[in-house]
Amino acid sequence: MGVRVNFENNLEELKSKITEMGELSVVALERAFKALKTQDVEIALKVIEGDTAIDNLEMDVNQFTVWIMAKEAPVSRDLREIIGILKISSEIERVADFAVNIAKATIKIGNTESLLGITNLEKMKDVSIDMLRKALQSFLEENILLAKEVGDLEDEVDQYSGQTYKTLTTYLSEHPEQTNQLVQLLFVNRFLERTADHVTNIAESTAYLMKGQIYDFNS
Repeated sequence: MGVRVNFENNLEELKSKITEMGELSVVALERAFKALKTQDVEIALKVIEGDTAIDNLEMDVNQFTVWIMAKEAPVSRDLREIIGILKISSEIERVADFAVNIAKATIKIGNTESLLGITNLEKMKDVSIDMLRKALQSFLEENILLAKEVGDLEDEVDQYSGQTYKTLTTYLSEHPEQTNQLVQLLFVNRFLERTADHVTNIAESTAYLMKGQIYDFNS
């Protein structure tokens, strides 16, 4: 097997691990929000337990990329691709951490009348997951138009986040007896807003990988 073919095969294996991490993170976000919406502690606990698999995959990616860099000594675009994969795996792991944080917020809220309906949190979750899927597709297909679309969608999440923050803080001033749940929902609002930020970072890393220049889709 030629050196180039071997390198390409190693990259495909790394991309496969990135895809698996991404799919597991989507599932984690969906389950975490389902737990929040239904106030199901059992589902929340499963989200927390499942985070280990994503952490292990990130460790595999890190170790494999270090091995490739030592063995192949990649330069130019090959090096950019390796660095891009390292950055993307780190961002996906952070997204999974936010899913865990949402699950923990659900447990802290406990069994009480849900105030989720006064927020835009479900819309934020839906857009964030759409962003993550598009970012991963952009990475796998090297599609810069999809990467830019991710950046545009982040603006939507930011708008929902601002509206939700205002709604929750106003409600909190009028209903201090609901402080525990409202504070946790404010945390969830922040977790989802940060999720969108990290997904946008994935899109920016993909763009860098393809074009060799830094992109800021947050501006």
